[in-house]
Amino acid sequence: MHLAVFSQYHTSPDCPATSRHYTLLAELAKHHRVTLLTTPAWRSQQLTQEFAWVPPGVELLEANIPYDNKMGPARRALAFAQYAAWAVRAGRKIDRPDVVWGISTPLTAAWAAARVARHWRVPWVFEVQDLWPSFPVAMGAVPTTLARQQLFALEKRLYESAAHIVPLSPDMSRYVADLGIPTAKITTLLNGTDLDLAARATPAAVAALRRAQRLENQQVVLYAGTFGRANDMPTVVAAAEALVAADPAVTWLFLGHGYYAPLVAAAAARWPGRIRLVGGQPRHAVFSWFALADVAVVSFLGLPVLDANSPAKLYDALAVGTPVVVTNPGWTKTLVEQHGCGWYAPAGDAAALAKRLRAALGDAAELAAAGERGRMLARAEFNRVALAARMRGILEESLLT
Repeated sequence: MHLAVFSQYHTSPDCPATSRHYTLLAELAKHHRVTLLTTPAWRSQQLTQEFAWVPPGVELLEANIPYDNKMGPARRALAFAQYAAWAVRAGRKIDRPDVVWGISTPLTAAWAAARVARHWRVPWVFEVQDLWPSFPVAMGAVPTTLARQQLFALEKRLYESAAHIVPLSPDMSRYVADLGIPTAKITTLLNGTDLDLAARATPAAVAALRRAQRLENQQVVLYAGTFGRANDMPTVVAAAEALVAADPAVTWLFLGHGYYAPLVAAAAARWPGRIRLVGGQPRHAVFSWFALADVAVVSFLGLPVLDANSPAKLYDALAVGTPVVVTNPGWTKTLVEQHGCGWYAPAGDAAALAKRLRAALGDAAELAAAGERGRMLARAEFNRVALAARMRGILEESLLT
């Protein structure tokens, strides 16, 4: 089977990013011919050179379209449109695929996949990483009523035309079904994590990192990921300052980069050594940082659309036995409470977040038990190699629809 994959933003484990599709593509290429149509936007952000840019066996087509999280809405929209136009042209020139796989975000990448699938008269599978256009609309990035109406209409048409839809969380799947899409063509595949990379966080590796960071006799709280507008960073920073002010035995690490990096840096300057801006780390190294932490924070703004998120940091923390505090009342709250691997604090409430963290850090036995429950859950449900096998089955079965 020849599989054409449309993903605007490819990353490798050398990048400070989740690299979900690197694992999935690597597994799929063992069984089928895979052509990836993407951009090199993340190439310059590779922090190491341990991995090939694409997995072995994956055929690569790239359009040199720049993108950066610091871009404003208009510049982002231009990048989305440029990729979509290129992807349609390039997709019509490749060898005929048997199945097309379109990965949103952005929605325009899925649109390009659908157009190419229609050109070749083959089925296509729609992977929903985030709810678009609901997310940019909620963030105020789509200013006109007409544009919002057009984007929601496009979203519905894409769901209807896809042979199968693969959302990354149960709340996303529910959203799609509520639009009238038959549940038989929807399969939830969680974002998941890379258990082989998590295994690198050995006790020796974590102990060495703790010594290097001079964190002996300190309890560690970790926020890892994008410091983006959607991540409620002012609340997280305020909670960090309240927590370290109340307890001299606590250090808060911020691992990542993004829009609110100056805000984090300012807090680190006010609390030298106690609040630290570590910066981005390559995917293959991030698990030792998660394992170093006593608890990790998974935060987003209190917007209903963000309750459906499937954040990589949640899976990565649990994979190494670090419990989490989540700030959205959606499926992640249900998950950590049902499995006893974390806690909930409401978004936008720094005092509540700091209080919840103090309580968790104050019960060492429960902290360890919650971490072990999370580790067991990750092994059973979050393995990306197993998720890749399920994705392979979906793509193969789409040929029969």
